[in-house]
Amino acid sequence: MASPSGTSSGSSRIGQSQSEEDLQALMNQRKQKRMLSNRESARRSRMRKQKHLDDLTAQVSQLRKENGQILTALGVTTQHYVGVEAENSVLRAQMMELTATLQSLGQILHSMRGIGSGIGDLVQASDSFVRPWNLMGANQPMMMASADTSQLYC
Repeated sequence: MASPSGTSSGSSRIGQSQSEEDLQALMNQRKQKRMLSNRESARRSRMRKQKHLDDLTAQVSQLRKENGQILTALGVTTQHYVGVEAENSVLRAQMMELTATLQSLGQILHSMRGIGSGIGDLVQASDSFVRPWNLMGANQPMMMASADTSQLYC
């Protein structure tokens, strides 16, 4: 005689194995879904990484270009500076020459004021402005404050 529990225990094992298979299938399905999701996430991560690398490469290129422009501007500015310094040196030398000339002319004027007060003296003084080399006499050289007088007559 077959007991009702014997048949039910056999069908329950079949049902239990069916539910284990369903559970196993569900776990495999979830595992497959997770693997696909991970692959997609990894693909997006690689794409972000590549985009970041491309952005950095473009930034390096732009910075190199700007650096080149700055170096060019620096070269031009340096050349301009050297030119201005040279011009400034020339102007300083001219200023020194003109200062010496002015001092000499001041001495001449001071000497002329001390000549006398007669009309003949005035004629002689005004004549010395036209020909200052005749002021001290034909035989006396004129003394300049500058050591090199050849540069005064350039």
